[in-house]
Amino acid sequence: MKTRLFFSMLAAICVLGSCSGNGEGLVVPNEKQVEWAEAEIGVIIHFDMQVFNPDYNWRQWGTHPAPSTFNPDMLDTDQWLDAASKLGAKYAVLVAKHGSGFSLWPTEAHDYSVKNCPWKDGKGDIVADFIASCKKYGIKPGFYASTSANGYYRVDNPGVVQPDGPYTQADYNAMVEKQLTELWSNYGDLFEVWFDGGVLAEERGGAKVGNLLTELQPDAIAFQGPYGHPNLIRWVGNEVGTAPYPCWATCDSTTNADGTKVISDLNGDPDAPFWCPGESDFTLRYNDTFQGGWMWGEGEDERMFDVPQLMQKYITSVGRNTNMLLGLVIDRHGLVPDSDVKRLEEFGNEVKRQFGTPAATTAGKGTEVILKVSDSPVSIDRVIIQEDIAHGERILAYRLMGQNAAGEWRQLSEGTCVGHKKIDQFDPVEVTKVKLEVTESKAKPLIRNLSVFQTLESQF
Repeated sequence: MKTRLFFSMLAAICVLGSCSGNGEGLVVPNEKQVEWAEAEIGVIIHFDMQVFNPDYNWRQWGTHPAPSTFNPDMLDTDQWLDAASKLGAKYAVLVAKHGSGFSLWPTEAHDYSVKNCPWKDGKGDIVADFIASCKKYGIKPGFYASTSANGYYRVDNPGVVQPDGPYTQADYNAMVEKQLTELWSNYGDLFEVWFDGGVLAEERGGAKVGNLLTELQPDAIAFQGPYGHPNLIRWVGNEVGTAPYPCWATCDSTTNADGTKVISDLNGDPDAPFWCPGESDFTLRYNDTFQGGWMWGEGEDERMFDVPQLMQKYITSVGRNTNMLLGLVIDRHGLVPDSDVKRLEEFGNEVKRQFGTPAATTAGKGTEVILKVSDSPVSIDRVIIQEDIAHGERILAYRLMGQNAAGEWRQLSEGTCVGHKKIDQFDPVEVTKVKLEVTESKAKPLIRNLSVFQTLESQF
């Protein structure tokens, strides 16, 4: 009975487009999921009432600050996206509404928004400005559209109205549907939408989020989005930029997260039926700073991870088959602080310095790919491996070998999951050739990129 039920559910979800095959029995991503993986680096931008009211706790119902306290005097979304471009970000997610419920666009759903604040005399729209800046800098836009928490409506995870408040669940659901319709209709196509804490399913009393997403933004990648959406991505289980390893792009239950249960199997499963890769979100500022580093706090502008620490997070996010999503804070002036901009540029430059110019590169098919590095030995300490994920994740286990001047081979590293990108680091070794040996696979390996990088001296 359980087996029959499982395959019935699997067939239903496959009809919805959450899984697909390639004729070889492999699950493959759709075009939008491939495009998302190619982007690799994104930013998520937080700007909420706590920046102006640091003692505010949105879970203290009825204490939400007045809209008049939201008054940035130099707000410049071009400066935000310029900072993101210095990092090398290809997409940006704006937190259009966080836990307070205060909305950064002039929503018609309620009065708690920029239309009732002093900034631009209530005639401004930060969401529209953000979209315009994304277009200017060639960065793909996205919105954090959480439905799970709202201090103004006295709603807590997973999107449930708390007792004894002025609003009913029906009131809140209608508001959610109104706001999502505004965000997903009025600002053009979105690259990604974010559902922090998942989505309360309709059968559990939630709003009709899935239907709206299918109707209004069917091509958007959805982080922890509604079950059955074809372009899902999943959380990696932490906010420190460290994906578990292995971290397969396929998993058993997609993001079936409605805030009511913990998602298991954060590593994914190479035999699972759904393509739902991980996204590793983390902050530029230390996790013990204001609001966990996600929002700006007074006197903390120098409290950031250094470049070597950020590079390690890059290795354990992008280098473990996930995208990295870095949190940017906006200060009371409405700007990314100068110190943060400087660190973003340093980080972006170091990524390019370490991984922008390979010593040698090749591609190939089959269980063995050999890359000639040089006629004379070259010192290397980093290797990138990439599969052609449009045809699925095929590699299950591999080892990297290096050949020295005497023609002798030695093992440099080994691993399991490769997917879109795997970065291997090891102690410097002089080689003339590097060989990728696939020791276990689901189908003929398709290596789109095997690159080695010359050992560099640290600049930090």
